[in-house]
Amino acid sequence: MWIPIQINENSAEPLYHQIETQLRSLIISGVITEGTLLPSIREFAGDLKCSVITVRRVYQDLENEGLLRTRQGTGTFVSHVGGDAMEGYKREAILKALEGAVDVGLSVKCSQEELIELFMEIVKNKYKEQK
Repeated sequence: MWIPIQINENSAEPLYHQIETQLRSLIISGVITEGTLLPSIREFAGDLKCSVITVRRVYQDLENEGLLRTRQGTGTFVSHVGGDAMEGYKREAILKALEGAVDVGLSVKCSQEELIELFMEIVKNKYKEQK
């Protein structure tokens, strides 16, 4: 199975974190559904041109969160994630991203009003693109 993960080698964000964040989003959004068999660690690492250790860490982290489950000799599958848990993951992911954006705004001395205005502009533009 091909998984649409985009790696930015110029990013300061660690490679495992880029992969983990995107894979989590694909699961939470339902793009990759419950019961889907993921590529083996070795195969996925080859597809992403990264270390087997990196993919193993991603799979282990997501398994610890309850998003994946591994069956010995069978592979790694997307777990059942209930509606409440799904909403919790969505909320957590959004809050984390917004906190990061606010931290950047504070670091460049952006006022609260400027930040809210920028946020609303981005939201309007993104939702226009969806239509």
